[in-house]
Amino acid sequence: MSDLERLHAGHAPAVLAFELANRAYFAASVSDRGDEFFDQFTERYDAMLVEQEAGACAFYVLVAEDGSVLGRFNLYNIDDYSAELGYRLAQHVSGRGVATATVRELCRLAAAEHGLRTLRAATADRNAASQKVLTKAGFVPVGPADPAHLGGKPGSWYQRDLAP
Repeated sequence: MSDLERLHAGHAPAVLAFELANRAYFAASVSDRGDEFFDQFTERYDAMLVEQEAGACAFYVLVAEDGSVLGRFNLYNIDDYSAELGYRLAQHVSGRGVATATVRELCRLAAAEHGLRTLRAATADRNAASQKVLTKAGFVPVGPADPAHLGGKPGSWYQRDLAP
């Protein structure tokens, strides 16, 4: 059993452990965060919490019963009733429907808790797993994404309109 929780300061050690444990796995499908991310993790994490408090973003973690982080699910660039969705799921739980179920739950929270009406997510063309998650969660392709948004990789935007 796992819970989707709003990110808070107490999650920091588990988030860092999650990022480190899955770094190579993530780098196979999305841009690597780079050594600087890990070297400056505390400062970046604190800045994320400030950004969340200001309402520009909403960060969530999927937490296992043992307190470990199974995934990160983020709403960012919140503006005018819309936001961008980003997520990462631990390798050891991938392929089991966890990402799809959590994205669906985040869509519900986006509407109910954040008043959002539209979510968009960009995914690289070679990231078939992410495309499948988005499609199963009710997103539809809406056009090409700027490769700069995807670490230089070609890709597409997906969008889901949320029920009012």
